[in-house]
Amino acid sequence: MAFSPRFLDEVKNRIGLAEVVGRRVRLVKKGREHSGLCPFHNEKTPSFTVNEDKGFYHCFGCGEHGSVFDFVMKTDNLSFPEAVERLANEAGMEIPVETPEERQRQERAKGLYDVMEAASSYYEKQLRMPEGKGALDYLLNRGITESSIKHFKIGFAADSRGGLKAAMARENISDQLMVEAGLLIQPDDPSRSPYDRFRGRVMFPITDRRGRIIAFGGRILGEGEPKYLNSPETPLFHKGYNLYAFRQAVEAARQTGTILVTEGYTDVIALHQAGFKHAVAPLGTALTEDQIKLMWRAVPEPVLCFDGDTAGQRAAGRAAERTLPILQPEKSLSFVTLPEGEDPDSLIKAKGAQAIEEVLAQAVPLSEIIWRLETHGHRLTTPEDRAGLEKRLSVATQRITDETVQKYYLSSFKSRLWDEFRKNQPNRGAKQGGVRYGRQESSVQMAEKSGVSAQIDTIWTQQAILVATLINHPELFDTIGEQLGSLEFSASELDKLRQEVLKTLASSSGLEFQALQDHLINTGFSELMNGLLSRQVINHAHFARPDEHSDVARKGWEQTLRLFRRNQLLEEIRVVEEELAENPTQEAFEMLKALKQSATVQEDAEADVTNFGSAKSA
Repeated sequence: MAFSPRFLDEVKNRIGLAEVVGRRVRLVKKGREHSGLCPFHNEKTPSFTVNEDKGFYHCFGCGEHGSVFDFVMKTDNLSFPEAVERLANEAGMEIPVETPEERQRQERAKGLYDVMEAASSYYEKQLRMPEGKGALDYLLNRGITESSIKHFKIGFAADSRGGLKAAMARENISDQLMVEAGLLIQPDDPSRSPYDRFRGRVMFPITDRRGRIIAFGGRILGEGEPKYLNSPETPLFHKGYNLYAFRQAVEAARQTGTILVTEGYTDVIALHQAGFKHAVAPLGTALTEDQIKLMWRAVPEPVLCFDGDTAGQRAAGRAAERTLPILQPEKSLSFVTLPEGEDPDSLIKAKGAQAIEEVLAQAVPLSEIIWRLETHGHRLTTPEDRAGLEKRLSVATQRITDETVQKYYLSSFKSRLWDEFRKNQPNRGAKQGGVRYGRQESSVQMAEKSGVSAQIDTIWTQQAILVATLINHPELFDTIGEQLGSLEFSASELDKLRQEVLKTLASSSGLEFQALQDHLINTGFSELMNGLLSRQVINHAHFARPDEHSDVARKGWEQTLRLFRRNQLLEEIRVVEEELAENPTQEAFEMLKALKQSATVQEDAEADVTNFGSAKSA
């Protein structure tokens, strides 16, 4: 079966090569490329690279090289048509039926990129002509620099029905091709000639992921409607799939780790000028599922920026609800709200880039937006109030199609619902104490039977040992790194150290413990490291020492993790028992019962843990 080059290009544009390869290979970002161990031959040092921009992978060890289609063919033992069909289905694309008419359309589409490039050059030149002075003054007065004008290829379409048409005719570009490209409008009356679509507008080229111009957005000068006019749907342009400045943002996202979504072209440019080069904007519509998926191929958690007024909050709510059905593990959104009456451009002009940094520091997760949507305007004092909220949250959560994500949303909302209901109980006293769960083992007993020193009696010490073990045994990163990253740490400084350790090991495979310690000390963790690796901590758990065998360190780390999680669970039991003693309800009883069952499961598991020795002396 034959596929047109344009169709294959579109599949490549929609399916990230690193995402596909990452299902088989643990990739680490290094500048513009990803690297990892080659899946096609045995190796211990990574020589396999993925270049997302150029669309190929290459192994410097065995010479394997190819596109995303080649990778799927070789790793899944598929034919070329089978690989194309699988990836097209992932991208939500239908396999085109190859007909003479379709082949003719594909051939014509090849020339559309050249047409769009020629039109962009024309608009850029017009901006520098006398008739473009008003447009240039408008841009400069808005604070858009000459450098940005050139970088974003901003131009001007004069208020003429035939300016572009005549210029393109001189380059032997037909009216029909320009109509297909969305540059000319063909009147309903076929006897009338096509005319320029964009007139009297500042022109913003829109590019695809490869940097090819596929459409334009035009901003009216002076009065007139619509204020912004975008290209229509064409063989090159589908506005619900593309984003303004996406190619530039992907480059910057390699450093920032995220993409910032704002509303308009000038906001994006203002953000780029202020150093936020990871900013993008949808193209005249609300953010679509395809646009969200496009960003997810580059970063796991884009940040959506909304105005602080009522309309902005409604837009945030709609974006959150639209995202629920497509949520995946490690793929989500964060949300930030601007001060009321401000947009990114005006905020930067008034208070500088620092004001944007402060806004971004207040980002909240998608789950928080859903919670706010369902609690806004509702009281939470009676059982009936709680039942109503629980039902609304359940309905929202059921829209999540991924079972794992849905499960954790339900769990998170259930815990928060309980906390919120307790907080809003009328005449709630400040009773202290409570009945303890009789069957529990003490932390000391657990520590003694595991070989972890009985002095590990604080959450901080347990967390410190978990981090110290990985610092002294970085070879365990592949085994314990993901678990360590999933924990909630109570101490902010220790949490920052944990994040730095995980980030460093993820990007520096094979790093020795001394080099890791030197890096951490040089990056501002000297004082914390001195305490973390002191005898006061390490003597509690001999396995964390750098001279211990990796297997001993791993077993000790896993036992400390169980101890840490059990203590957290026992604390939850204590809190619920206090609440039950003060305000006995059926739901509180059920929650306590569930927590005790979890504790019992942990207790039974502890009985099977192998004792690996007591702490050694210093």
